[in-house]
Amino acid sequence: MGTVFSVTVRDPGPRTGAALERLVARLHEIDARFSTHRETSEVSRLARGEVEPADCHPELAEALERCAQTGRETDGWFSARPAGRLDPSGWVKGWAVEEACRILRHSGSREHCVSGGGDVQTAGGPWRIGIAHPLRPGTLAAVLTGRDLAVATSGTAERGAHVLDPSTGRPALGFASLTLVGAPGTGLARTDAWATAVCAMGPGLGLAWAEERQEVEAFAVLPDGSQLRTHGLARHLPPSGPADWTLRAAG
Repeated sequence: MGTVFSVTVRDPGPRTGAALERLVARLHEIDARFSTHRETSEVSRLARGEVEPADCHPELAEALERCAQTGRETDGWFSARPAGRLDPSGWVKGWAVEEACRILRHSGSREHCVSGGGDVQTAGGPWRIGIAHPLRPGTLAAVLTGRDLAVATSGTAERGAHVLDPSTGRPALGFASLTLVGAPGTGLARTDAWATAVCAMGPGLGLAWAEERQEVEAFAVLPDGSQLRTHGLARHLPPSGPADWTLRAAG
C-alpha cells in the first residue's frame, strides 16, 4: 500500500506472537490484491480491463461498494476513481487496519493500537495520539485522547498534495492537514475515507459537513498555520496539551 504499518499490544498473551504473524500475512494479502503500486494486483488488472469485476475476489467488489457508499455520503467528494483512475486506497487502508485489529481481538487482546500510514485504530485505552504539525516538522499540533478511537489524517505533511478534488482531478490545497476522530463503532475505514472527502471539500464546506456528523469530530491546520475544530472535539483534548504524547498520526 506504499506505506508503513505498526502495531502496539499492551496486553500480550500466549497467542499474541501467532496473531502477529497472521496479521502480517493478512496485510500482505490485502496489499497483493488492492495495491495500485503492483502491476499484478487485482485492482491494477481490473483498471487495465484484463479482468471483469465478477472474476475478482469478493473483497474487491465489497471495497468498491463501500467506496460508492462513501461517495453518496459525501455528495460525491469521495471517489474510487480520482482523476478517472481506479484507486480504492482511500477506503482500503483503513479497512486493512481494521482487519489487523480484528486478528488481535480474536487472539484475546483488548488493549492494542494499529497504525497504517499514520492513521490509527485503538482498542481499550485510554490512548494518547499526537497529531504531527504539518508546517513545523518534529512538533505536534494537538494531542487527542480517548478509548476505542479511530483517527485519520489527510494532508501534505508526509506525501505532499496527494488528495485530489474528484471533480477536477487537481490537488486539494485548502488544508495543510485535516484530522477526523471517529466515535466508537465508526471504524477507521469510514473515518479515513471521510477524511479524504473532507480534505477535498476544503475548510468551509468540509468543517460544516463534519460538524453535522455525530460519528466524527474534526481538527484542521490551515496553510497559514491557523487551526479549526468542530465543537465536540474538546472531549478528546487532554488538559496537558501536546507536550505529553504516545502515538503520532501524520498526514
